[in-house]
Amino acid sequence: MSSAMAEDVFGESTGFSIQPHGHRDMVEASSFNSYGTRFALGSADGKIKVFDRLRNGTWSLCDTWAAHNAEILEVIVNIEIDCADIDRIQIHWLPPTIHPNLVASIATDGRFRLWAEDPTIAPLNGRRFNSKSNRPVYDMRSASRAPYLSFAIKHNPETRNTYLALVDRNALLTVYENEEPENMTSWTQIDQFLVCEKPARGEEVSFKVSFDPNLEPCYQAIREGVPRDSLGIIVAGMNTARIWRTKVISHDVSLGSGSTREFYRAADLPDHKGLVRDVAWAAGSIRGYDICATACKDGMVRVFEVRTPPKDGQESMNMPYEDYPTSKAGPSRTSLEIKDGPSGIGAGLATVRSSLSGSRQTGEYSQPGQVQHVVKEVAKLDGHHGPVWRCKFDDDGQMLGTTGDDGKLLLWRRQPNGQWCLNGELAMKRGPVA
Repeated sequence: MSSAMAEDVFGESTGFSIQPHGHRDMVEASSFNSYGTRFALGSADGKIKVFDRLRNGTWSLCDTWAAHNAEILEVIVNIEIDCADIDRIQIHWLPPTIHPNLVASIATDGRFRLWAEDPTIAPLNGRRFNSKSNRPVYDMRSASRAPYLSFAIKHNPETRNTYLALVDRNALLTVYENEEPENMTSWTQIDQFLVCEKPARGEEVSFKVSFDPNLEPCYQAIREGVPRDSLGIIVAGMNTARIWRTKVISHDVSLGSGSTREFYRAADLPDHKGLVRDVAWAAGSIRGYDICATACKDGMVRVFEVRTPPKDGQESMNMPYEDYPTSKAGPSRTSLEIKDGPSGIGAGLATVRSSLSGSRQTGEYSQPGQVQHVVKEVAKLDGHHGPVWRCKFDDDGQMLGTTGDDGKLLLWRRQPNGQWCLNGELAMKRGPVA
């Protein structure tokens, strides 16, 4: 977008709103809520600041508080948008269907925390989001003592289940489930496994996790045997990016038979020449196949199509939609209810399971419940001059935004013929702004 065009559209010469953040250290994560009326910032000073959008279009500081004793890596303020800048702190707003103003964050202190706003407390006093004895509403520490580097949250408004995925520096991914949106302190562990080889001490690391944004898998995957309530997750681990799905595991116990869900490695997104910094999964399961993207340190943005081919080249028989199976899995064998973090027994069970994760199926689909996936790289976008840090699809999966070390935001659009072309470019104006 040219400066003249920006001036016509925005009525200003810059097209940007410059907002002083007020942190005493580098801002490393940011996230908007679902409505775009609030955003949160996380800094290396361990503090989180929340800003509100006023009716005149300006942004005002709502509150700031010391959330962690270390660099904040990621913050979530309403799950749809995740704009963390680098893998130091993460913040996310949870969906408003769970709680209107619930913030989640992780930091290098190895803790995952949830913060709920108390609207009865006056703003700007440092207690609006941690009013209960200056503590979060939920606090969980990494069982391995390795800090969490990325997390993702998904909420299903139909089943009212909430899912949480956390990946730590040891490449250990843990997925939890919550069946009570009114009680965000009760989480049941679904599965725990290694997403790649454990990095060596002192080695530069990169991990990122993201859920399938669709409520159900694409219809072609369902026809080929993926349960309608199967969880899909894409994980970047070092130089790899992989898609994992859940399958049903039947087992016998002393009190009778039962079933549990377990993740299997459904597909690899190949050809990365450096650390994978970010992953994205496009919404729109109605298209019949999945679209995923990766941002890599080698300066490339790669877009992939993930399909589920018919078994033995034969199309599955058509059935009424309600006849397609669901997993109907019971509690996991290693599930545990977590109040203030894993108990000693629970942590031990998790360790046992993670030790077996290295032998998990990686490419053969002979085991029951596993469905073959085929990956095709459809685009390799090299518009950035340097490493790429972030990629994000829009709500239709037709536009992809990417950012990198060159300080630019590039917008890529999918054409009707399937090709991805550069659609726009945003960059801060260099030099002082008049």
